[in-house]
Amino acid sequence: HSVSRPSPNLTFVPASLPPDPAKVEELQHFVSNSKRLFVMTGAGISTESGIPDYRSEGVGLYARTDRRPVQHAEFVRSASARQRYWARNFVGWPQFSSYQPNTAHLVLRDWEKLGKLHWLVTQNVDALHTKAGSQRMTELHGCTHRVFCLACGDQILRSELQEHFEALNPTWKAEAFGVAPDGDVFLTDEQVCNFQVPACHRCGGILKPDVTFFGDMVSQEKVNFVHQRLAESDSMLVAGSSMQVYSGYRFALAAQEKQLPIAVLNIGPTRLDHFASLKLNSRCGELLPLIV
Repeated sequence: HSVSRPSPNLTFVPASLPPDPAKVEELQHFVSNSKRLFVMTGAGISTESGIPDYRSEGVGLYARTDRRPVQHAEFVRSASARQRYWARNFVGWPQFSSYQPNTAHLVLRDWEKLGKLHWLVTQNVDALHTKAGSQRMTELHGCTHRVFCLACGDQILRSELQEHFEALNPTWKAEAFGVAPDGDVFLTDEQVCNFQVPACHRCGGILKPDVTFFGDMVSQEKVNFVHQRLAESDSMLVAGSSMQVYSGYRFALAAQEKQLPIAVLNIGPTRLDHFASLKLNSRCGELLPLIV
């Protein structure tokens, strides 16, 4: 089956060897034997679209800078933290929202259409699986393309908020230094201090991206829903994630408990390596299209 393949952007992809034919065959066998595949993706599936991740050796944000993502408690508590977050996000948004799915996203969408993929859970907030056309999917950590009010719960599109920002800050300009994994950019405090942040138009409350920030919890309702989808599945494939974050790792532990076969496709070590049935150190966009 033919997939029109976008050429990968390897700026933020760690070095890796070409896929080992024997390993490709093992993964083919794994996928062929599966009738209801549960797939979990992480940042490593989106790096080939040009979005950096946090943890990749040498090229991840933690390796290249001392920057750390915003913490939930700080965002809720501090107006200046929100101003800094939104100023950086405002500058980064045109670039971040323009990223497109790569071959790996398209392959998983095709597996869903063929009835092979039972459910997809992504830890990413970049909307690339949605752009690719995946539908049987849960965004575990939410999505930067939606914004909601912490007080009344009203939701708006992030693109709509961009227009409010522009109207409130007609003369504000800032040059960006490098893009971070969640779509913000690096700005100095001087650049940020005059940036105006809109409140909820309905109740005047605080606007926040519909994203689980570090230090926040995924809702129990969503966790239960994903556990149900996993219970209906007969195998698990992890693509592009080291599974360092517990919110995703718990589903691998549940799969292990159910004795489901687990395949891991990720450049570099993961938390599952000691109990996965199969581990492949390859680029998602290079290996997944080889599987029929």
